[in-house]
Amino acid sequence: MKIKTTRFGTIDIEEEKMIKMPLGMLGFPDKKKFIILQHQENSPFFWYQSIDDPGLAFVITNPFLFIPDYKIDFEATLKEMSWNGNGNNGYLDLFIVVNIPRGMPHKMTGNFIGPVLVNSKVYEAVQIVLPNSPYTHRFPLFKKKN
Repeated sequence: MKIKTTRFGTIDIEEEKMIKMPLGMLGFPDKKKFIILQHQENSPFFWYQSIDDPGLAFVITNPFLFIPDYKIDFEATLKEMSWNGNGNNGYLDLFIVVNIPRGMPHKMTGNFIGPVLVNSKVYEAVQIVLPNSPYTHRFPLFKKKN
């Protein structure tokens, strides 16, 4: 399947790897189809490209690379999405959305209270909102140098 994007031009994707988000992303409830694209080989960052909107793509990464003891309870989400049981836990990937200020990559932040949980067995995803989190939606990924 070919999709048009503003960042990557027209690209070929495997339709069966299209990720469906029944609830969309926060702030983008009508954008329900995405694909994960590698940023660069061996990079910890990926692009979460909307298939519905060629101009919409989020930088995402694994939260545990920046906060190894990051904790999240997603049992309720598993039930809500009907992902509990059937061996789905081995197919779950967690990502955070990254904000990189133009020209200041050292000031990048991650949304640790709105992670994206992807089930790669059924190619579905949901963005979770974590109440009472010690983190923020703009948590610095790099420590300030003194």
